[in-house]
Amino acid sequence: MDCFSEQSGKEAHDHYLSCFSEQSGKEAHDHYLRKASVSVNDPRIFNGPIIVGAGPSGLATAACLHEKGVPSLIFEKADCIASLWQRRAYDRLKLHLPKQFCELPLMPFPEDFPTYPDKQQFVDYLELYAQRFEIHPRFNVSVESASYDDTCGFWRVRTKCEKEGMHAKETEYLSRWLIVATGENAEAIHPHFSGKEKFPESRIIHARDYKSGREFKGKNVLVVGCGNSGMEMSLDLSDNNANAFIVARNNVHLLPREMLGTSTFGLGMWLSKWLPLRLVDRLLLFVAYFMLGNTSRYGLRRPEMGPLELKNKFGKTPVLDVGALAKIKEGKIKVVPEIESLTSGGARFVDGQEKEFDAVILATGYRSNVPSWLKERQFFGEDGFPRNPFPNGWKGETGLYAVGFTRKGLLGASKDATRIAQDIAMCWKAESVASKGSQTNN
Repeated sequence: MDCFSEQSGKEAHDHYLSCFSEQSGKEAHDHYLRKASVSVNDPRIFNGPIIVGAGPSGLATAACLHEKGVPSLIFEKADCIASLWQRRAYDRLKLHLPKQFCELPLMPFPEDFPTYPDKQQFVDYLELYAQRFEIHPRFNVSVESASYDDTCGFWRVRTKCEKEGMHAKETEYLSRWLIVATGENAEAIHPHFSGKEKFPESRIIHARDYKSGREFKGKNVLVVGCGNSGMEMSLDLSDNNANAFIVARNNVHLLPREMLGTSTFGLGMWLSKWLPLRLVDRLLLFVAYFMLGNTSRYGLRRPEMGPLELKNKFGKTPVLDVGALAKIKEGKIKVVPEIESLTSGGARFVDGQEKEFDAVILATGYRSNVPSWLKERQFFGEDGFPRNPFPNGWKGETGLYAVGFTRKGLLGASKDATRIAQDIAMCWKAESVASKGSQTNN
């Protein structure tokens, strides 16, 4: 059955009935005739959920829906799937967790992939995933707004298609279900610094625009932020003979990527099945101290709350060391305190020291962009995240869903994708049966 309708008159009303009927016979026709507040010629009506975002979360949800026979329509403002990985990730990036914790539902990684696949291998996996489950996103289509119309019971999704050499085209779609899959990392965060106007703007870049340390050979580079990306970029800069400095703005848990012969993340998950989280944290920190030493000696102070408890409560991910700490101990990466202000040639720090820099890299993270386009504030908060934490943040009211906002990586997104597909499939199939029944009666 064609999932779209651009028809008019009785033919279009019949399509409303066949795709979304919650009543039967003439009553359903009259219901939609009375309540649809726009001409049926204006919107495109889709017989299935609309998914906003073609990153791993959106792909996982589409695959789970496809497996249950439910069609979906994906809008992606970029020109490819997983644009964060393909367009905004540095060259040496690898998955920070073993591949078994990063695979999407219904399809494991190829057996010949390494434990920690690199950026291109992960993209290849996602491309194969999309092919296997016949996922075909609409690229270069941004969602300008989405709001629920309670007069007709549909989500109104207004899109803009922008392709090079063509005029932007706006289209409105109607669907019973809306799945928000734009994720936690939709927009780059650019912090404000005193004196920022003095430092040349062209020499300040966000981590999403950083590719390799090769272009900074022999230069003094200040990396702002000591999360996983900041630490790995500092390592990459040092490996390419740049003079790397890293700002430790906040306390951070630094853990070895592997301990006791297994992944630290996997070990923590296994222990947490049997032991209280705080006890697991104590064990992990004990082993980390034995393997890494006292990181506070190098300017990397640990938070009072343990790494897993901190991740569980606030979504703050511990740093899994892949070699940066050794460079810090050798003095090849220098840890500096918080920036007091930028200067015309560099930066002044809160401890009074001043240093000249050729470039500043902002490894300051990302945020959700949901508040900018979704006209709904009961399910989503002002920060662009579901108000209910995992595992209860996947379903809202009136057919609204969220995937990729768990702060638990791909593992959390995959669990939510599975739940969403099960929930929608049950409703979609029930309505399809009701629609066929009403058509038979007519």
